[in-house]
Amino acid sequence: MMSAQEILASVGTFSSRDLLLFEEYTVRRSFPKNDVLLHLGEICQSVYFILSGSFFQFQSNNITETIIDLHLPKEWMYNHPSLIEQKPSGTTIKAFEQSEVLELSLNNVHNLIAKSQSFLSLGRIFDQPNNRTYLFDHSLNPIQKYNYIKTAKPLIVQVFPVKMIASYLKIAPETLSRVRANK
Repeated sequence: MMSAQEILASVGTFSSRDLLLFEEYTVRRSFPKNDVLLHLGEICQSVYFILSGSFFQFQSNNITETIIDLHLPKEWMYNHPSLIEQKPSGTTIKAFEQSEVLELSLNNVHNLIAKSQSFLSLGRIFDQPNNRTYLFDHSLNPIQKYNYIKTAKPLIVQVFPVKMIASYLKIAPETLSRVRANK
C-alpha cells in the first residue's frame, strides 16, 4: 500500500502533520471493471490518485468510443476542463479493470491549503504536462507517437489493447500493429 508521502512525492515536500491531514481529507474508493467514475455531463469535483488498476477517458457518439486518455497506477487523474472550469464533462472516465483510487475533492484541496501552505504545491497536479498536448501539438508520425507513448507511459502497451491505444494515438489499429511489428 502506498503511503501519503509516496503519493505526494511528485507534488512537493510535506511535514508529518501535512501527511496526516492529507490522509484525513482523502477517501479510498474501489471501482470494479467497467464502473464509471465520471459520467458524461457530470461536473468533475475531485482529483483521483490511482493506487491500482487503470482507467480510460473517452468521448462517445453512440457508435464509437474515442479514447481521450489512458490512466495508469501512480498517476493523478481527472477531467481537466470540467474540474478547472466547473462545467459538465465532455468525456466519461471508466475503470478498465478492478481499480482502487484515492479521491481528493476540490473542496478538500481548499481545506488542506487553508490548514497548511505546503498544500499550495497541489497546484502541480493541475499543471502536469499533458501527454495528449505533446502528442497532438507536434506533428508526429505513427512511429514517433508510439515511441513517445512507450517512453512517457511504458505500461500502456502492457495494460491496454491495441484498439484502445490506436484510438488514443489517433491512428488506425492496423497502423499501430504494423508499427509494433517493426519494433
